[in-house]
Amino acid sequence: YEDRHMDKKDIVMSIFTAGAFGMVIANTASIAGASGGCQAECGSASGMAAAALVELGGGSPKACGDALGMALINQMGLVCDPVAGLVEIPCIKRNVSGVMIAFSSADMALSGIDLKIPVDECIAAMKSVGDSMSASLKETSLGGLATSPTGMALKKKVFGE
Repeated sequence: YEDRHMDKKDIVMSIFTAGAFGMVIANTASIAGASGGCQAECGSASGMAAAALVELGGGSPKACGDALGMALINQMGLVCDPVAGLVEIPCIKRNVSGVMIAFSSADMALSGIDLKIPVDECIAAMKSVGDSMSASLKETSLGGLATSPTGMALKKKVFGE
């Protein structure tokens, strides 16, 4: 923050904003891949980061919510399919993509682009999508990339199975 000449108070407020939105998601939907798919895990983290960036940019509380919602809708339906059950492939790349979604969502919200669907409804929709996902797509490594031929070969290489 020092190299960007940001005030500590502003940094603390942005972290509080991210945490508050995270609590809302955790209490009304999910922030875990095991219960909501990667949309819940990466989507929530991306949305929280987007809200924090809007806070740092001087945006309104509504703009913070809009940024969070934009990040969520851009990752809705994303499954959790860790190869070999390890949080590495495709997890790292999805989290990097989530960072870019956070920045673009924050930029849209700060430029006045309206979410149109209230953030609470986006969170509820994410929960509904997660609830309808097969267990094989929620951190069990029983579907998606985890069961691709290469995914299975990597699992065998790691665990010798």
